Amino acid sequence: MTVWDDVVGQERVARQLAAAAVDADAYVTAQGRPAEASPAEDGTSAPALAASRMTHAWLFTGPPGSGRATAARAFAAALQCVSPDRALGGEPGCGFCDGCHTALVGTHADVEVVRTELLSIGVKETRELVRRASMSPAGGRWQVIVLEDADRLTEGAGNVLLKAVEEPAPRTVWLLCAPSVEDVLPTIRSRCRLLTLSTPPVDAVADLLIRRDGIDPGTAHSAARATQGHIGRARRLATDERARARRAAVLKLPARIDDIGGCLRAAQELIDASTEDAKQMAEETDAKETEELRAALGAAAGSNGRLPRGTAGVMKDLQDKQKRRLTRTQRDSLDLALVDLTSFYRDVLALQLGASVALSSDEVRDTVQRVATGSTPERTLRRIDAVMACREALDRNVAPLLAVEAMTVALRAG
Repeated sequence: MTVWDDVVGQERVARQLAAAAVDADAYVTAQGRPAEASPAEDGTSAPALAASRMTHAWLFTGPPGSGRATAARAFAAALQCVSPDRALGGEPGCGFCDGCHTALVGTHADVEVVRTELLSIGVKETRELVRRASMSPAGGRWQVIVLEDADRLTEGAGNVLLKAVEEPAPRTVWLLCAPSVEDVLPTIRSRCRLLTLSTPPVDAVADLLIRRDGIDPGTAHSAARATQGHIGRARRLATDERARARRAAVLKLPARIDDIGGCLRAAQELIDASTEDAKQMAEETDAKETEELRAALGAAAGSNGRLPRGTAGVMKDLQDKQKRRLTRTQRDSLDLALVDLTSFYRDVLALQLGASVALSSDEVRDTVQRVATGSTPERTLRRIDAVMACREALDRNVAPLLAVEAMTVALRAG
């Protein structure tokens, strides 16, 4: 087992990162020698970081579900590897030493993993990251900042980050993740080494679910096929009954939009389902956060216990954060439903064109067949365009119900 085992279907990227980790290890080892012993025993000079396969800033891009953050965390672990096998010619990233293990589980003192549950990452949070990045690594190897949602940086936050990427502190490594290079400021991406990940094969995702999560092969392959290789969604679909129920409801929508009334009802039900899904996901997290904060502030026991004087503002800040997170969670849930709907019409188009591909919506094959027979490829393409237009409208903050109603009406018109 190594840190690269969960980097599914990205062999080229894993090889490149492993090679960079080797050079990074050689650099740290050489830097740790006393000044009079800096040349290696064979007379060669200590490796220069600028001339190696290692660099101080990386940009991981790829479609949703490709494993951008997983690859970044694996690389962070390899950079912190302290396995004694390295001295015998082994590559960093063993997966079992203290450095690898703590980096992977999120407890390493020199690895900061940043993911946001809000709509954006602001200047205040970014300045705190830059301050953290300026510190020397506590363990003597690398200070690693993994920013999983670099595409959510506001313009001001991006400008704050730019300075740190332009003039990095010694032994600080920035690992930025975004869907595409266009989602990151040009000035930042020009200073990063780009790694482009692809959607992993369905079989590779199914194998990961079986090996890592203990999911039975039938369910694993069904979930991987339904999500078309999206690792995170495949895992949720295989392990969460609610996710399967939501998907089943979405796949019934094309058969329920025969008239305007049906379109409007289907739109409202889709919004209600995404709202309820988001609330269920948020309830447990919100309750835990609130109770922990109350305890930290010294509130009296019980949910109705009074807060100490002067702490009400802190609690209000948490509540505002939870509201913003709920908004994003609802949008994400609705977007997943639209992705499932796009997959349905893609299957319809595949049947219409006679393509020999496995259907991602195989559980509703009869409905797919009926829609395919009753329309044309041109109408199906217009319907896919309608779903994509709805997603774009939601990104522009159009009222969700209005956007979804416009979509269902367009789906009926075809």
